[in-house]
Amino acid sequence: MKQTDTVNRKLVLAQRPKGEPTKDTLKLVEEAIPTAADNQMLLRTEYLSLDPYMRGRMSDAPSYAAPVEIGDAMVGGTVAQVVTSNVEGFAPGDWVLSYNGWQDYALSDGTGVTNLGESPEHPSWALGILGMPGFTAWAGLIQIGAPKPGETIAVAAATGPVGATVGQIGKLLGCRVVGIAGGDEKCTYAVEELGFDACLNHKADNFQEQLANACPEGIDVYFESVGGKVLDAVMPLLNSNARVPVCGLVSQYNATELPEGPDRMNWLMGQILRKKIKVQGFIIFDDFGHLYPDFAKEMSVWVEGNKISYKEEMIDGLENAPEAFVGLLKGENFGKRVIRVGHH
Repeated sequence: MKQTDTVNRKLVLAQRPKGEPTKDTLKLVEEAIPTAADNQMLLRTEYLSLDPYMRGRMSDAPSYAAPVEIGDAMVGGTVAQVVTSNVEGFAPGDWVLSYNGWQDYALSDGTGVTNLGESPEHPSWALGILGMPGFTAWAGLIQIGAPKPGETIAVAAATGPVGATVGQIGKLLGCRVVGIAGGDEKCTYAVEELGFDACLNHKADNFQEQLANACPEGIDVYFESVGGKVLDAVMPLLNSNARVPVCGLVSQYNATELPEGPDRMNWLMGQILRKKIKVQGFIIFDDFGHLYPDFAKEMSVWVEGNKISYKEEMIDGLENAPEAFVGLLKGENFGKRVIRVGHH
């Protein structure tokens, strides 16, 4: 099922999932490729980003963004090439960062589209280290976490595109960095390749004990993207005046009800009060969009200087996106998961 110049394949939301998405959640449909009118351009998707937030868009529960309607193409960040253009500043052949969603072709008037030029060295990186995940790591850590040299940072999902970047920035800022990941291979990578001081497998029986041993002076910044038992283990270790940037809770995205057990909400609020902990959720472009140029400049320098390394997991074929997405929500990805849609 290759991309063609005659058909637009798109994955549309067929039904809202209860719990984990299934093979019936999305449906592959084919239609004619649209034609660009005045002040429009036709974009051909080359790479599609897979990100945990997409699970929320499948649901119609109240959230910070509107849900995808039944029958509409699933939303998503893309790197595309301009096929035809009636938009100033964009020429056929240009690579762009766009929001085509899960489909081969899309029309755009240029709003929210970034021109990456004719031959970017790593075009797909605009979906990862140089895009939304990298920006989330940089802004969340620096603006909310505000780490000081010598402090301890704990990072959930430590080898994912956000966590890996948070940890490496933490090291550049002179902090002790302790990662948490799902598997020994990921933990080895975090220490040996990313330079973390330690990384613990949250699947280990004595994970909580290992985390306490790895953080003898407590935790000053916890970068939260997972929730669940990782949060349970981190909370008692937080120091006075700790900061907790919250960018996601991926372990809970398929949950259909609250977990069994005692109500620990008051215990949590007590911790926040007594330790004067700052917990702040953020939606990256809503809260920090104005800082994107600063991020792009600083991160480009770090990446070019090999100060920050980046792992990308490329999966071929638009038709494989649904299964790859379900795996992402289970933590099966190792690095930033991207679908290669185009025929390059």
